[in-house]
Amino acid sequence: MRIAARLFEFIGCLELKEMLGRTAWDERDLLVGIEEVPQDSIYFHTHSSFLRSRYLQAPYPNDFATWAAIQLRDRVLGERLAVVDPFDYSDVEQLRAELVTIVDDHLSSLQTVPRIVYGEPFHFMRSKLIEIPTGIAVRTLREFRDALARVDLSAIYYHFFEPTRRRRRPDADPAAWVEHELELIALATRMRRLNPYVSTLDGMRAQLVALCTEVLEGHALP
Repeated sequence: MRIAARLFEFIGCLELKEMLGRTAWDERDLLVGIEEVPQDSIYFHTHSSFLRSRYLQAPYPNDFATWAAIQLRDRVLGERLAVVDPFDYSDVEQLRAELVTIVDDHLSSLQTVPRIVYGEPFHFMRSKLIEIPTGIAVRTLREFRDALARVDLSAIYYHFFEPTRRRRRPDADPAAWVEHELELIALATRMRRLNPYVSTLDGMRAQLVALCTEVLEGHALP
């Protein structure tokens, strides 16, 4: 098994959250908020919800859908927002536009705007990601597989859920390391095909470990 010339270092992370001082009490407030808040707030309520889900499993995959369905009791809007895969959009503005279109279209079909009665208002937030070294560095596929199985889930988020453009470390892409350092192109391709949106952090970890194990046991990846 090939030994990489360059170590791969696993990085964990944590969020420093910031309240924007803006709340939504009904779906029209939500629409206007989505239209006007900074991009990093849209990112926080969609992508970053996967990092927070390791502590509290939400019934829907983004904060907007969860609030609409649970607090406003509008399951229809909740379901429509839930199917938006943030990883399909390379640009946050495209993601914002899709969310706006969904909420606006939903509002146009209603006679009255659903409003909070007994629930909690939606608090728009954003966060800053802080990198935390794990002290775990690997040179072989076996070491990489074993590290995947034991690192903190925040490292799974950082390396596999956090877009490359948001990471400060250009060498933090595990698929690129597997491809160029270990020369395992098929494995790297399969890793890139995994869709974070249809999984959890634990689920992504399990899929990655399984892929690495297949290669270590000599099985060819399709």
